[in-house]
Order: sequence, then C-alpha cells, then structure tokens
Amino acid sequence: MVRPGAYRAMRMETNFDETLVAALASAEKQVQQSYRPVIAVHKWFARRPGTLFRSLALAELVDRPLAEHYFESHDLRGVVLDPFMGGGTTMFEANRLGLSVVGYDTNPMSRWLVERELEDLDVLAFEQQGEAIAAAVEAELCDLYTTRCEECGQDAPVKFFLWVKTHVCECGEETLLFPGPLVAGRKMGRHTHDVLVCGSCRSVAQFLPGEVADACTCCGAAYAETAVPAKATCKCGRPFAVGRPQDDGPPTHALFALEYHCGSCKAREGRRGRFFKAADADDHARFARARARMAKMASPFWPDDPIPTGDETNRLLRWGYRRFRDLHNERQLLGLALLAQRISEAAPELRPALATVFSDFIRYQNMVCRYDTAALKILDVFSVHGFPVHRVQCEAALVGVPRVGSGGYRHFLAKYAAAKRYCAEPFETVRVNGRKRRVQTPGERISCSLVEHTSELGHRRATLLRCGSMVTEPLPEASVDLVLTDPPYFANVQYSELMDFCYAWLRRMAPETPFFSSPTSKSEHEVTGNATAGRGIEAFADRLSAVYRAAACALRPGAPFVFTYHHNDLRSYAALVVAVLDAGLVPMTTLVCPSEMRGSIHINSADSSRVDTVFVMRKPPAGVIGDRATPVSQRLIKHVQGLVDAGLTVTEGDRRCIRHGLLAEETIRALASGWDAAAPIETRMQDARRMLIALSESTHEAASVPVSASEAPVAVAAF
Repeated sequence: MVRPGAYRAMRMETNFDETLVAALASAEKQVQQSYRPVIAVHKWFARRPGTLFRSLALAELVDRPLAEHYFESHDLRGVVLDPFMGGGTTMFEANRLGLSVVGYDTNPMSRWLVERELEDLDVLAFEQQGEAIAAAVEAELCDLYTTRCEECGQDAPVKFFLWVKTHVCECGEETLLFPGPLVAGRKMGRHTHDVLVCGSCRSVAQFLPGEVADACTCCGAAYAETAVPAKATCKCGRPFAVGRPQDDGPPTHALFALEYHCGSCKAREGRRGRFFKAADADDHARFARARARMAKMASPFWPDDPIPTGDETNRLLRWGYRRFRDLHNERQLLGLALLAQRISEAAPELRPALATVFSDFIRYQNMVCRYDTAALKILDVFSVHGFPVHRVQCEAALVGVPRVGSGGYRHFLAKYAAAKRYCAEPFETVRVNGRKRRVQTPGERISCSLVEHTSELGHRRATLLRCGSMVTEPLPEASVDLVLTDPPYFANVQYSELMDFCYAWLRRMAPETPFFSSPTSKSEHEVTGNATAGRGIEAFADRLSAVYRAAACALRPGAPFVFTYHHNDLRSYAALVVAVLDAGLVPMTTLVCPSEMRGSIHINSADSSRVDTVFVMRKPPAGVIGDRATPVSQRLIKHVQGLVDAGLTVTEGDRRCIRHGLLAEETIRALASGWDAAAPIETRMQDARRMLIALSESTHEAASVPVSASEAPVAVAAF
C-alpha cells in the first residue's frame, strides 16, 4: 500500500518500462475487447490501451520497477483525476487498483457509460431478463426476419439484408445506385465464391475461382456497365448527381439481396461457405408488412429530434436526413420500439444496463451501416468515426441468432455480460510460446461506491462523476494525487456529434436521468475544434488551457500530471504547449506507447501514427530528472529502438509523431521562464508555434533510426 503524499521518492519517470508496456499495449489494441472486456459496455471513440494507464499508475504509486509487479494484484490508496474521462479508461483502471477516482466530461453519454462500467450488476439476473426480452420480441417479429433457403426450401433466419440507394427520375425511371457489382468476395477465405449483383435485373450470381464474371448470367448485361458514376444520366437523358436528393427527405432504398443462415444445410457433409440470395417476392412482402405495422403505431422512443448542423452531421443533412429517426427503416423502427418498450418494463435495477445495451447495439440497427464485402460482416455507423453515407447499406437482424452473425441484440447482451464478469474478476493477458494466456489478479476488481462530494473521496474506491467541465465545477486545491488523462485532439473526432445518434434514443429510455435534460449531448463547454461552430485552434487551446489549470490546481504539489497525445501536424502541438505553460506544470519526460490498432479503418493508409506520446509533467516543486541535454534525434532513436525491441514495426508516421512530441516538450522548457499566461490566446499560440517550428528546423535526425521489428519477442517478467 502506498502512503498518500509520498510521491517524490516514487517516479514513473524511472519505474516505467517502455518496451514492456509497448508489447502489452500493442497486443491489446489488436483485440481490445479480449484484453479489456469492460470496454464492451458501450462504444466510445479512440480508447487508449488499458495496459498503458495501469502501467502509468503502478509506475508512480509502487516504488519498484514495473516489470517486477505489473502482473501482481494491487490494493493502493490515493485519488486519481481524469478531467476528460470519455470512455472511462482512467476510471476503471485506477478503480481496479483500489484507488478513488474523479471524472469529468461535458458529454452526458460519457457520464452514463462510465457509471455502467463501474457499477455492480447481478449478471445472471441481467442475462435472464435480457434473454426473456429478446425471446418475446423475436416471437412477435420472427416472420419479418425469415427467408426461404434456396437449397432446401425451408424457412431460415436472415443475418443481413442488403439495400441499395435509388434515384427516381422525373420520368419515373428508378436507377439503382450500385457503385459496382461485388456483394461478397472470397478474398479473405470466408466464402467459396465471389457474389455479384446485376444492377440491371437485380439478380445475384456466384462465381468460383477461374470462372468468367464479366456479364450477368440472367440478362446478359455487362457488370461493369451497371455501375453508376457519381455524375450519371437517366435513360431519359436527364443528368443527376449521386448524393444530392431531389427533395427534402432521406434517400430511398431498394432491397436486393440477403445473407441468411440455414442450420440444416450448413451441417450437411461437404457444405462450405455462406448463404446468399437475391431478394424474392416473399422478402419484399415481409418488409411491406413491417412498414404497414409501423405506420399504425406511435412510439415515445422514436427519436424525432432534428439532426443539428455540425462537421460530421452535415454529411447526413446533405443526403436529406433531417431527424435521427430518418436513419432507420420501417422494420428497424418497428422492432426497436417493441424492444425499447420491453426494456422500460424490466426490473428497475436492471433497466440501466439493458438500456445501455440497446443504446450500443443501435449502431448496427440503422441504414447508414454497410456490409464489408471482404470480411463478410456488417460495419457499424461509426466504423470510421464519422457519418460517411454509402450507396449500399446493410440491415442486421434485430434480435440475432446466438453465435451466428453480428449486430443483433443478443450479441450485445452477451458482450455486456462478459464485460461485467471481467469487472468482478479482471485479468491480464500475455503471450507464452505464441499462445494467449490469462493471468488472474485476485483481489482486484472494478466496483465503485458513487459519492457526491469531494469530502467522501477518502472512502475505498470512491467515485465522483461529473457531467460538466472542471472549469465550472472545480475541485478543492491539492485534493488529488495523480492526473491521468487522454485529452481531445483538436478536431480529430467530433464525439458529441456522433454520440447524439445514441443519445437521441437513450435519453427517451432513461427520462429520469438528470443529466439527460438537454436535447443534445453537445455542450458549450466542450473542448474541441469545430469548423461549423466557428471554433478554431485558438479556441481549442484556450478551453484546453482552462481545464489544465483547473486540474493542476487540484493536484498535490510534486505530483504527476500525465496525458497522451498524437497528431500528424506539428502546429497542433502548440495548444498543448500553451495549456501546460498556463497551468504552470514542469515537463519531466516523454514516453511512447502504441495506441491504435494497426489495421484501424479510420487511419488505414493515411500514414497516421499508431503511437502516442505520453507527456509526464509535475506540479512544482519538481526536481530536474532525465536526460534533458540529450538531443531530440538521439531520444527519438531510443524511443524507436524500444518499440522495435517490443516487436513493433515503426512507420514514418510513428517516427514523425514521436518527434513532434519531443519537440513539444523542448518547446515547453524553452518558453517556461518568460511565459505570460495572461497574454491574449493568439499571442500565446503564436509564440508556441514559432518555437516549435524553430526547434524543428534546428533539429536533424540521425539516419540510423531502426524501423523494423526484431525477431526476438520482448521478455516479460515472471508472473
């Protein structure tokens, strides 16, 4: 156990093991729900690896080299603050170690889901209630999610319905806006054939390797000629542009294909591959029945909220979507209303968890989802951390078949239950001889006692959550022992604009929640850049500075203030420089750690960094520590070598962002002595940018920085 206040003798600067943590964090980010199942409580964006935040807390609060005790159980004392708690990584990692935590976020969705992550739950009762709800809704709507198997002629459950956007000309001609003929491919070995659709006659055909797939086997139309360009012409000669609706309303869609699952045919000896078919008359009739049922009902759960303007939501508005309910088709609205009604009637102690499952799974129950033609799965509305609208959409089955497909309510019930079981018995995961092995940490758990006042933070695992900004609701001075956060990265992800999609439904399912009173999850105090709202980099820096100053005031003297950051543009680091200098923090060192999945869709092929800089600051008094006289180029080599020793391949994007972080640290040191925190924000930002650029131009990297992973895996201490 650590004595509160004994921080000067315990330095994460020396106890942290960059290579060990890089290996653990890189493995975690590839399959994060397997390593940290708690994150399956609800989607959040750009989650940092839990292994990193666990390591930072342990390196500071346990005065031993990290590798000696990382896999041990811990029961620590102290208070940890995260002024940007977001998805709650700081909260549940610190809570697991026995620490009390304080979390702020202006987004009500963050406040809600962090409480769900930390609260206790009767998992068995949750599973029983959830399955009872799923079974009841399934019985009521079963026929709407069924199709005829083309191999045996029996009814089979549908996994996915595939829809294509349409253009209806003034002449009455309907054009299916297919970007190409591919429905599903065999590239990843998940199906035996390439599945193609004809944009002319809507037939679906399958082709084995080596078969010629130039023309439709039904009508003879060339597949290449049925693809519709962005600027097209109707058969009558009238031109039109894809993505420009003719009237003020959402785009129209045509059902053209299904992927289903026939258990009896799948079990047949020699049967391989998936089940695909063109939508037949019965499939269209089923949707027509759903539309008719939906037209006769009204639901208090349907989100009639207007979609507000914004950097991301403007994409939806350009396509003609006006209300959040417009993002769902009639079958989805019918099923979601019935499901929400059942949840509202559940036991009060289980209702918040069941509603959270609902809020999360609607990411897969909308007409902005698309079908991955290679992986053969549905991609949710946030697959690229935005609202890109595609021409072909995927509708997942509402309830879902256990262990078949994805995107159904049952699938999310199972993930939520696994998340809460992990909270009761958390573990670490390592690779031993190429195989994953779980390492139990008995005695650790994720379980909190919610408190309302700072005076109660001395209790074991006390948790104080605030839906608001630290600037308007500050903590007492010198009341926390560690600030650990992942702040917003200027305009990288518009959290509130995206989360409004879930919030529009959830606030109707939990109307008694006091912090759900606003019609949007946006806040006038949020720390983000936003072009639509007129918030540029200076406004972002000013808001970030205000929060950093409030957090630094709450920090005990000599204690660490640690945050992660990466960005491709060196100038964006000026906001960090300003915030740190305004807060009067002393830079101690920078660390690096993998933070993104190597194949992450939203950064793939963008030459973006997969590595965060971890800035370690301290509140004065703080002694000089580290190798400040070492040139940036040599420190860059050391960091890259540590990543290589961890088994990583370091990209040019990684090197660039590591260097940016080092330059930001040097800029803080260079400007500290004469810094005027009262100067206009434009002046402070200009000074920071000038120094960043000057140091960058005067710094030359050595050419011998390694970039390839070594053959030997990183050594992990005995556990």
